[in-house]
Order: sequence, then C-alpha cells, then structure tokens
Amino acid sequence: MPTWRLRDFHDDDLDRAIRMWEQDRQADDSYPVFPISEVMAAARAGGSAVVAVVGDDVVGMAVSRNEGERAWITLVALSDTWRNRGIGSALITELERRMRSQGVRRIGALLAPGATGTKALENSGYRSRSGLLYYEKAEHIAPSDAGLLAELGGRLLPPGLWSDLAGMEREKGTIERRIVLPLAEPALADRYGVIPPKAVILFGPPGTGKTSFAKAVASRLGWPFVELFPSRIAAAGSGSLATSLRENFADLAELESVLLFIDEVEEIAGTRSGLAVDPSHGVTNELLKLIPGFRDHDERLLICATNSVRSLDPAFLRPGRFDYVIPVGPPDSSARSAIWQRYLGPAADTVDLHQLVEASEMFTPADIEFAARKGAQAVFEREVAHRQGTRATTQDYLTAITDTRPTLTDQVLTEFNEDIQTYVRM
Repeated sequence: MPTWRLRDFHDDDLDRAIRMWEQDRQADDSYPVFPISEVMAAARAGGSAVVAVVGDDVVGMAVSRNEGERAWITLVALSDTWRNRGIGSALITELERRMRSQGVRRIGALLAPGATGTKALENSGYRSRSGLLYYEKAEHIAPSDAGLLAELGGRLLPPGLWSDLAGMEREKGTIERRIVLPLAEPALADRYGVIPPKAVILFGPPGTGKTSFAKAVASRLGWPFVELFPSRIAAAGSGSLATSLRENFADLAELESVLLFIDEVEEIAGTRSGLAVDPSHGVTNELLKLIPGFRDHDERLLICATNSVRSLDPAFLRPGRFDYVIPVGPPDSSARSAIWQRYLGPAADTVDLHQLVEASEMFTPADIEFAARKGAQAVFEREVAHRQGTRATTQDYLTAITDTRPTLTDQVLTEFNEDIQTYVRM
C-alpha cells in the first residue's frame, strides 16, 4: 500500500485540486460555503494551503484564510479512495502549526453538515456550536463591473433607503406594488403571469421626491444606481448628444444589473417640432430606439423623471416603451407630519408639530427639509451667541417656514391634477 505525505500547495496542483474538490462536493451532495476560486485567492493572499500526495497524485487538501489572530479553515477535501486514513486530521494539524506561526489564536471552520472534514475537525478537537445561523448576501455587481460602474458615475447605494422614505405612503405603496415586488420576486411574478417592469416614468412638481424614490428602489433591489444627466452627456461624448447617449447605453449593457435614472428627461425627449432642421429630433429618435434594446435584458430598470409630463414627445409616452406612468404628488398632511418628524431630530420634543404641518401646506418634501435645516440653524446660532442651553421653539420653525418660498402654487397643482387625468398609466 503506497503511503501519503504532506507538502506545500503549488500552482501546478491547481487543476488536480479542482477536480478533487468537484468530486468531493458531488460525493457529499453539499453546497460549499467558500467557492474554490475564493479558496485559492485566500491561499495566495497569505493564507495557508497544504496538500497530501501519493507519488505525484494529490489526494487531499486543506486551506485556511488568516486574518490577524483569527483564521478560517475554508476547505478540507479528500480523494474518495483515501478517506478514513487519517489524512484529514493530519492536514488540519499541519494547517494549525502554520497558522500558529503566523500569530493565529482563534480558528473557525464553516462546513455544510456531513461535508468532508467534519469528522477530521471533531477528531482534532473542534466542537460544533449550535444555535448559530449563517447569513449570506450575494452582491448584484461583479468585480469586473466595478471599474465600469465607476466610469459611468454609478454606485451601490446603502441599504435601508426604502424604509427611510418618510410620508408619501400613497406613492410608496404604488411604486412598491407595481415596480419593486415583481422585480424582487421574479419567480413568483412569473408563476402568476406578472411581467416585471423594465421602464417607468415618474412625474410631478419639483421637489416631490422622484429622485429619492428612484434611489430607494435601487437600494431595495440591491442594484447599482446610475444617473445619466442630459446636460452632461453631450460634454462627455466625442460627438453629438445622440452619439453620446448611444455610447452610454452601450456601456450600461455590460453591467449584470442596473437601475438607470434620467431626471428632467424632457431635455432629451421633448415634443418634436416637426421641422426637419430641429436639432432635438436626433436625440429623441435615438432614445426611442435605445429603450427597446434596454428592455431586452433581465435585471434592468429605466426610471425617467419629469416635472412636466405634458412636454414629453407623444411617441415617448406610447405604451410598449414605458410600463407605467406614475404621479408623485405633493405630500398631504399625514405625509408632511412624517417628513417634519424625520428632519426635526431632537427638536421634535419641543415644538408643536401640528402648527408646522398646517403652516407648510404648499411645501414639497424638499421645501420641508430646507425649512427644517433653516430652523435648526437659527437655534444653533442663538446657542453659540448666548450659551444658555437653548431649546428649539415652534416659532423658530414657523419663522423658517415664512422665510421659505414654497414650490407649490395653485397653478402647479391645477396642472398636476390635469396631467393625472391625461397621462397616468399604472
């Protein structure tokens, strides 16, 4: 019977190690916590890797990832014909020796139940800990996409933006039902014949939160958020606005998933004059041609926002390009109350919230945020001047409201309500 021996892992062992790992995984019918690519990367980045060989054949392998005084055993794999020979325990013992020499004092292991290595770990003095849960989250951006996303000015937004949206419950509920849920649960949507949206329009007065809703949807889905600014596309491109737009969409197609947001979309999709010399024809036509191609990919969502939906070209609004046209209106009294509470902070305990809500009837969420900041600044400056433990008063914020010009007017609200009757599709 040939004998086995231990030695360092060499790059030439990689192919044989992968084959053994695959056979080992299929034999155990278990899902590995660490994929082989991550295991190899850890070994080359300062971890420890040991193989057991018989002649030139690799029959066992163990790898750890070392992080200061803490280390994780990320792989224990054995050839089928060389199990129950003490190789697994020997590999772990050798790993421990190497880890101790690097200052490791605490060693953990994450293995699926019944996977290769569980018996070897128990024989080496490791004890499983019950009552623990393993959590995992897969990011929606591949490492190869990170550079491209940065070039496009995009980013992964922090989690929790959806839950942070204060007030606007009517709009929030509509957007969640129509947009978020079908995209977040595509298998369930498919079971009931629901087609997830690929492109939507949000319209409403300035400052009502259209951009915040778009970012919150990206945060909720965990997709990269990319905003295209019509005013910047021409400057960034080498030719016309239409060419720059086409180049940006071509780059976006390389991402695995993306929420593309275009604010003030009327700048590149306004009503065409009908004159052949009209320079807006080219860019509007180009955008109309690009949207169907964008819709062909999974995990893609285009959100366009506009303050003036009536100024968009009729061809742009035609069904088949946009799944929904959703109004985002001014906040009602309940929404204003929630928004004030969000921005008041500690002052919420010392002011009359009802008075602020009533006084800010024609305010958008952006107006309320500005007035809240202005009121807080006044209290801060008074405290700096007098150092008497100043507390915020209702009057501080009522003064700030008076000094803030509201975005909403009777004319704006009349036009918005007319647009709801004419353009809404949801």
